[in-house]
Amino acid sequence: MAADEATATSPFWKFSLGLYADPEVAKTCIELQDGAGADVNVLLYMLWAASRGRRLGIDDVREIVAAVEDWRTGVVVPLRAARRSLRSPPGSIDDNLAAALRRQVKKAELEAERLQQEALYRRRAVQDLGRAEPLLDVAAVANVEAYAGVVGREFSSAAIETLLAALRRQQTRGGAQ
Repeated sequence: MAADEATATSPFWKFSLGLYADPEVAKTCIELQDGAGADVNVLLYMLWAASRGRRLGIDDVREIVAAVEDWRTGVVVPLRAARRSLRSPPGSIDDNLAAALRRQVKKAELEAERLQQEALYRRRAVQDLGRAEPLLDVAAVANVEAYAGVVGREFSSAAIETLLAALRRQQTRGGAQ
């Protein structure tokens, strides 16, 4: 996930760009996406909500997932699959042309993810979700674990700690937006 500042419209998107710029966060998010079925945008929303002092309940998380599920499965996932397929095009397709198409698809995938995040941001004010939790670590762990519960998978403690450490660093730098 990388985009120029011109497309970064909401505080949530800016937060996500800052957090995802950490290579360990990117790696962890992709591992959770591919290995545990996590939606990276929803996962980042869980962390953003924690950075805003919100601890979300299971019902909140279910609503968040449901709000973007059709977009994720109908647009984001197919674009990701197309981009990944273009890494190894069939022999009948010129590698350079396939690489150019892959860059275009990657750009479209990124825009689809940004639109999903904008929808989450506009859906409901984050301060109206869950309950106040002033401790970043408590909120972040609770939110990520609630999300893992909704997707029916367990996220490794190492993955959660990687995300939490990056979130702490971002908070220290003043990146909560």
